[in-house]
Amino acid sequence: MSLVSAAFGVAVVSGVLSALAALLVPARARAAVVGAGITVTGAAGVVAGAAAMTGQSFSLALPGLLPLSGVALTMDALGGLFVAVTGGVAVATGIYGISYTRHGLAARGFQAVLPVFVVAMLLVPVASTVGTVLVSWELMAVTSLLLVVAEHRRRPEVARAGRWYAVMTHLGFAAVLIGLVLLAGHATGDSFADLRAAGLSPAVAGVVFVVTLAGFASKAGIVPLHAWLPRAHPEAPSPVSALMSAAMVNLGVYGIVRVGLDLLGGGARWWWLLVLTLGAVSAVYGILQAAMSADLKRLLGYSTTENMGLVLIGVGAAGLFTTSGDRGLAALALAAALLHVLGHAAFKTLLFLAAGSVLHATGSRDLDALGGLRATMPVTTAAFGWGALAASALPPGTAFVSEWLLLQALIHGLPASGVATAIAMPVAVAAVALTAGLAVATFVKAFGVGFLARPRGVGALNARESPPTMLAGMGIAAMACAALAFAPALVLPSVTMAASAVLDSAAPAVSGTVTLRLAGFAGSLSPLMLTLALVAAVLAVAGAVRVAATRRTRRAARLWDCGAGPMSARMEYTATSFAEPLQRVFDDVVRPETDIDVTHHRESAYLVQAVDYRRRVPDRIERRLYEPVLAAVAAWGRAGRRLATGSVHRYLGYGFYTVCGVLLLLAVTR
Repeated sequence: MSLVSAAFGVAVVSGVLSALAALLVPARARAAVVGAGITVTGAAGVVAGAAAMTGQSFSLALPGLLPLSGVALTMDALGGLFVAVTGGVAVATGIYGISYTRHGLAARGFQAVLPVFVVAMLLVPVASTVGTVLVSWELMAVTSLLLVVAEHRRRPEVARAGRWYAVMTHLGFAAVLIGLVLLAGHATGDSFADLRAAGLSPAVAGVVFVVTLAGFASKAGIVPLHAWLPRAHPEAPSPVSALMSAAMVNLGVYGIVRVGLDLLGGGARWWWLLVLTLGAVSAVYGILQAAMSADLKRLLGYSTTENMGLVLIGVGAAGLFTTSGDRGLAALALAAALLHVLGHAAFKTLLFLAAGSVLHATGSRDLDALGGLRATMPVTTAAFGWGALAASALPPGTAFVSEWLLLQALIHGLPASGVATAIAMPVAVAAVALTAGLAVATFVKAFGVGFLARPRGVGALNARESPPTMLAGMGIAAMACAALAFAPALVLPSVTMAASAVLDSAAPAVSGTVTLRLAGFAGSLSPLMLTLALVAAVLAVAGAVRVAATRRTRRAARLWDCGAGPMSARMEYTATSFAEPLQRVFDDVVRPETDIDVTHHRESAYLVQAVDYRRRVPDRIERRLYEPVLAAVAAWGRAGRRLATGSVHRYLGYGFYTVCGVLLLLAVTR
């Protein structure tokens, strides 16, 4: 028995036993037992995935477990990467959830579904037949839905978010089902080996790719199929939000890579221009919406759309380079995308767990009602600050290396043949650069307003630090962010191996230990040396300032405040006011809505008693795309109610006229 099979077996068995334990263990110990089981499941998944990324393989066939096709599992380097990512997120959330779920979420149902959700996510990347993929995907969708609506009795917003998620995830599943069944219908079987050998015409292959792209992109939260994400992520319990945002959405990217680059062999150039365009639009639109948001978890949800957009830019560029025959550039772009998947999983886990810590302590996720948490929650503040730096694409942040590699692939792809590629590459570079700048502004707002300002609410004023297990979960995610930021060479060989295996490229895209060097292209980067240089520069400046200050006589005095006295919380920036300049710059894109209500005194209409100012930034895509569809469905429902009056005679008449119409149609057409 290989290490891959043994570790994956431990992961699945541990997850199933944890679900059974949740049904049998008393409530007092249930959270600890399930949290420990999820931690073991995740750790075993990390071991299995890491072993598969180094070249080991794993296959298992259980023909009698499912009707028609049975169950078939195969773990290669690509699947191993996503298994390892999912397992790492599960380790952090399992430890974190021991304390978080103890109060209010210790019910048997929630605790039993949580490990099943983790196991389902581990099964998706190793499923190697259409039937196994569909069953695993649906199990993941159903369990995640149950976890999202866990608190629907407390808040009506949870039920609304659950309805959006239920509709979107099952429409996506229907698209994946149609695409994979159409592909399997043109092959001799439904195994991945049979699908690779299926000789599809360009038209059929294009239909399969577009339909499956729609289904997988909806799971990844890609615009315009993202509407569920900023609703479900804020309303779900924070450990579930971390699992969905840092692990589940990655499987949408896995599906696109597996079907487009592996099973269909690369396809046509317009496929990947479509993917790259969707990625660029999602990246820019997602970070713009995040920059405008004052809800901490909603901000992080839109940030997930942004980062998945960046990943799809890399996947689309890899597909474009593949169709041009440039396997080296394709491997570099895909390696950058997969490395960003790893980095995003690490820092988004940390950010959602830190946001859950804030919600646990203050009862609020509104940035305008927070502030002052640095003094009362120092560990959570440090964790969120480190996660914000990791997400900002600045050195020594976690996303810096992957976005640098992505930019290198796009820039070196500029001379590639084809007018479409020559246009797409500069646009993609501009989208990545704009996204990086907006991400910095977004997380400066979130960290500065939410943690460093004065407390604006009772919850923030009375906040206390979270329990040790919650801090330990955040600590594991923070260490993963540090490892990927300072020593990405620890994982890059395995990541490049996975990318090269998908693209049949022999040469690794990136090499080096301390200094990363591009294979076949001019470009190198040493994240560790760059970090040391930045630290040295900061220490030198701080030392020079301190030396200059000691030469002067110090005198204690209050800072100049224009004679207004010490500043209050009402005089500081809120998240809404911080985003005001960006709203003005991107007014044509975000289209904020402003509402002002003026209340006058009864004695005189000229004396104002109060002014109520409200500004809201709606989701324009949702407003233009989904609201008309929902209005049409509602109108159809109202028409249906008028038709269904409860009269048996009317129903018999409907049947009679329908039969007559069918008979007339047959008489005319035959």
